[in-house]
Amino acid sequence: MESMRSSFTILFEGPFWIGVYEVQEGSHYEVCKITFGPEPKDCEVYELILKKWSQLERRHYEEVPSKLVKPMNPKKMQRAIKRELQNTGMGTKAQQALKEQQEQNKIERKSRSRLQKEAEKQYKFDLKQEKRKEKHRGH
Repeated sequence: MESMRSSFTILFEGPFWIGVYEVQEGSHYEVCKITFGPEPKDCEVYELILKKWSQLERRHYEEVPSKLVKPMNPKKMQRAIKRELQNTGMGTKAQQALKEQQEQNKIERKSRSRLQKEAEKQYKFDLKQEKRKEKHRGH
């Protein structure tokens, strides 16, 4: 039997409020970052969860080793839930996953920029060659 664990954390990061959505289902781990801007109201978060949940761009990152799930004592489960609710920061997995996403976007942006610069350089070179040919054509 595979278990599914998901959490949605809202926190203040710099000038914006952000939400971090984490899902661990079996051996798959996904994370999504949502930027709210001003502090979100409960109704905005509720609307996001109900209506726009499927539109969120979730990123799959790493294979999490699946553990055998043992039935948990109800009191122990309550304590774990209470501990989880008191946790105010992003999980380290989420931070690492978001950082990895940022690095991938940076690499893609650099490669696009490099290709664009090369195309511009080639265009200028071709234009220069054409002008040289025009100069010699009249003589």
